[in-house]
Amino acid sequence: MTRIHAKGSADPTGTTTGPSRRGFLLGAVGAGLATTSLAACSSGESGGSGGSEIVFMNQSRGQAATLKKLAQQYTKQTGVKIRIDDVGPADFVTKLQSSSQSRNMPDMYSVVDGHTMAPYYKAGWAMDLTEKMKGGWGDTFRPATLKTTTFAADNPQGVKPGTYSAHWETPALGVFVNAAMYKAVGLNPDQAPASMSEFIGQLRKIKKSGKGPFWFAASLSNQVIQSYASNYMTDEELNATFVGDNSWKSEGWRKTLQLVVDLRDAGVIANGSLPSGNNDNPNVEKAFFNTQGVAAIFDGTSAVGVARATAPDFTDFRSFPLPKADDGTQTPRLVGGAAKGAAVNPRSKKAAEALKFLKWLTAADQQQTWATGVPLIPSARAVSDKSIPQQLTGIASDISHIQLVQNQILEQVNTELQKGTQALVLKERSVDQVLGDLDAAQKSA
Repeated sequence: MTRIHAKGSADPTGTTTGPSRRGFLLGAVGAGLATTSLAACSSGESGGSGGSEIVFMNQSRGQAATLKKLAQQYTKQTGVKIRIDDVGPADFVTKLQSSSQSRNMPDMYSVVDGHTMAPYYKAGWAMDLTEKMKGGWGDTFRPATLKTTTFAADNPQGVKPGTYSAHWETPALGVFVNAAMYKAVGLNPDQAPASMSEFIGQLRKIKKSGKGPFWFAASLSNQVIQSYASNYMTDEELNATFVGDNSWKSEGWRKTLQLVVDLRDAGVIANGSLPSGNNDNPNVEKAFFNTQGVAAIFDGTSAVGVARATAPDFTDFRSFPLPKADDGTQTPRLVGGAAKGAAVNPRSKKAAEALKFLKWLTAADQQQTWATGVPLIPSARAVSDKSIPQQLTGIASDISHIQLVQNQILEQVNTELQKGTQALVLKERSVDQVLGDLDAAQKSA
């Protein structure tokens, strides 16, 4: 499995980041879990906590407090005890993998990206919710939430077609800016830049003020790229690339990757490198929310929950979609659709009770609690947009423009894209070389 080769670099928080292990961890899951775990667990194995309580393995830091509050409320209403196992984002994948291999999976657990979760779905560790979503429950969600969490018949991960998770959050990825830093150089943080060239101009002003201009994690570089690619390609064209029908060596992808070169040459990427490793995005969030060493970051809407949990006194920030390309041919669309949610372990003796809890967590009343407590953009149609905080209104205003790409990038291609983005920033590869690497990774799948 290819690692992300990143030079060690100091981030604005003072933390030194070294070579990434994220690509290795995901590769280890993808390469071994589907066979090892499934072979080790016969149909008679139940997994699950085995006690009198439902165990929920939680990945999120920013949503932990609200999840615990809701769990306590559910216990009071039903008498069913819920234990939240707060693992956190850095260790979640490792612990979930070890739990599957030891056949000691929790009754339910957080779901993250499709690349990470696919092996667990293939190994039978997630209940297929397709039939259960038909009718009442499924109708409560925004269409984009269901569309982006359903594995199609031709998905390159090889997962049996179906829906294996339910989500209480409709996320999107975009740019967050420090309002005070923007105002200090005469910029209006409440007005999104009209184009990428205008945004880069703003970042140059920030840099002159002595602050780090813009940062994003190596693990989110593929999301930056996919977001910007929508300026040049339709959802159908993006999907055709992801399943191998279209080449990565197209003009649309060439123009997309040129964005990284433009940001690099403008000198607006903080430290001249992308943070990598298991804590790469937490380091970016720390630099923005906690130490306020960078003026703008690319992150998901769930970052607001992280900010409330780790830096509650810092609220003076805004958001907007990644600015559109100056030469785009399509209306740009956000990457998003579904974020925090959970899967149920069908082998658990308490699978039926866990499913009831998951349905309750995603009901409109509870989603109102999620929206105001975290906060986040809920996935339920019935929850009012008035619950969305000021920090998210910029991204939320464009939430109807979500990419509806049925399939995701193959894991080995995704890893190559993250590696290639870092290589562009460090001037180790050219755009054409990276596109060639992506094509080669796609063909070798």
